[in-house]
Amino acid sequence: MGSVIMQTTHKISEDFYEENFTLLAVHSSLEDYALAYAFNAILKLRLRRVKEDLDISDMISFPYFEWKDDMNHRYWTLITNTYNMEEFPESRGLFQNESAFVRYHLIPEYREVDYFLKIEEDEMSADPSVIKAILTIPEIITAYPVDISRLKSRHNLIF
Repeated sequence: MGSVIMQTTHKISEDFYEENFTLLAVHSSLEDYALAYAFNAILKLRLRRVKEDLDISDMISFPYFEWKDDMNHRYWTLITNTYNMEEFPESRGLFQNESAFVRYHLIPEYREVDYFLKIEEDEMSADPSVIKAILTIPEIITAYPVDISRLKSRHNLIF
């Protein structure tokens, strides 16, 4: 008599990967290192550039800065929302040797946002004093909390 082997398929719900974090959108013309320096000064952080970028695909990666605040049980991450990649389209004619830049976004729903500040902590509410402090930086145009439950591409923020 043959034995029947039953296979069980397990699906891991996306809710399993939900983390407690606050996400702030930041609009600024500052370079990433200058913004990290300003955040360190204003918010008393110690953001440092991570050696390996966040890879979204083989060709697209986003540099970011991080700091684990053990005293307050917070993990801070500053990441750029845009990546510009130079491409050389196949074309013949007048502009055949010209390159073009293609812009990719970490969070495509917020194309106009320059940076995101992700704050992982037990409490999921945005501390208004953080936004208030960020807005004191002259080169910051605006900063505001993002509702992560509405993001289609929130999986890009899990790293």
